[in-house]
Amino acid sequence: MKLEIHPRARQTLADRLFQAGVEFPCGGETACGGCKVRVLDGDVPVTATMRDALSEREIRDGWRLACCASAAGRVVVEAEQWSLGVLTDETPVPLEPRAGLGAAIDLGTTTLVVQVVDLASGEVLGVETALNPQARYGADVMSRLQYDLRHPGELGRLVRETLGRMLGGQPLREVLLAGNTAMHHLFCGLDVEPLTHAPFVSPALGACRFADGELGWPGPVEFLPCLGGFVGSDLLCGIVATHLDEQTRPCALLDIGTNGEVVVGSAHGILCASTAAGPAFEGGRIGAGIRAGTGAIDSVHVRDGGLDCHAIGGGAARGICGSGLVDAAACGVELGLIGANGLLRTADKRLPLEGPVALAQSDIRELQLAKGAMAAGLSMLAAGGVEKVCLAGAFGNYIRQASARTIGLLPEDVPVEPVGNSALRGARMLLLAPSTRQFRMRKVGELSRHVELAADPDFQYCYAERMALAGYRLSA
Repeated sequence: MKLEIHPRARQTLADRLFQAGVEFPCGGETACGGCKVRVLDGDVPVTATMRDALSEREIRDGWRLACCASAAGRVVVEAEQWSLGVLTDETPVPLEPRAGLGAAIDLGTTTLVVQVVDLASGEVLGVETALNPQARYGADVMSRLQYDLRHPGELGRLVRETLGRMLGGQPLREVLLAGNTAMHHLFCGLDVEPLTHAPFVSPALGACRFADGELGWPGPVEFLPCLGGFVGSDLLCGIVATHLDEQTRPCALLDIGTNGEVVVGSAHGILCASTAAGPAFEGGRIGAGIRAGTGAIDSVHVRDGGLDCHAIGGGAARGICGSGLVDAAACGVELGLIGANGLLRTADKRLPLEGPVALAQSDIRELQLAKGAMAAGLSMLAAGGVEKVCLAGAFGNYIRQASARTIGLLPEDVPVEPVGNSALRGARMLLLAPSTRQFRMRKVGELSRHVELAADPDFQYCYAERMALAGYRLSA
């Protein structure tokens, strides 16, 4: 689509393009080329970074990198907005009635969800969703942590201001936030340096509380505690939402994303770990990768000996999102176009999908790295077997399980149950149960033991094995 943009005071053209939906996969750090836009009218100067990522022909044709774009006046660019495919959750949960309104927030790496709740009835009165504005500075948490080291406090201020606007002005009795450890530290203004290097252990994992008015929000705020390492309160809330801490037999909870998190346990004990899956499941570092919006290939099937692709919105494909990537790889394996070792068997080392969209060898490798990390984490923590695997988050809700089993992302021998936005639901459950909240969180914390997978020498062997595009069994 065409966008006419007039740069505003205190905002660069890059800021305005990001707000319009242009994706910044690397936050302008590595000249990945994933944020290309075409200038149709107006002047956007070519920078050295653009010359590193774009060919001379692309530059002559008007292509620029949005992440480092600037303009003195009006410009018209060709870009594609993306629609938020954010999971909300309004499942009824137990309630201790009290007067007033409250809010539960899922502060995700990519997206934000705010629910305003009637504390007397438990009814969700309103839901607001938005892109995390920090994504302007990188798709993954490590990029943002490094940015925070150079610009302390900026990313925290940015997301606090955005969430404050999303809450509106009505008085709130309290606000509870859930998010991963990086989001917790950035929001709360904590030192992120310990999270940027091994062993990734921070001394500041507890809850952070802000008095009424301290953040400029309409009520007191609490960012719920992390469980350890990169396992944040989003997983704590996921455990609460799925009642994993009350199960008699071990079950698993997977949150598949940039910061892949794995929890395995029961009422007898819980193991939790994080794996650096990378942004491949959200379209990051994939040549044609985009988020799940209009024009994204979200599913691929084998039909008449070839690949049949579906793009969101029913129009022409302009890229591929995570669920489509998993499908495409599984179909490629089924047709013999991709080997179990991940090597493309086509003459030009490309897997054509639809129109200009295709997967390269480097894209398959990114998928292997991401899915290998998640599968290895689950294999290590669930060595004794589990009753079922719960899939949290948008990606887990939309992937085709058969494809995920074919490429070895999910095990073949265990039932899998999508559980939606368990972080948001768990935060709302804690919001609506004030008398038992601290006991429940303390119980989960005492049951949980954080496992540093990178410190286990067996993890690297398991990781290498799970990179194969082949099914696996937890009971093997």
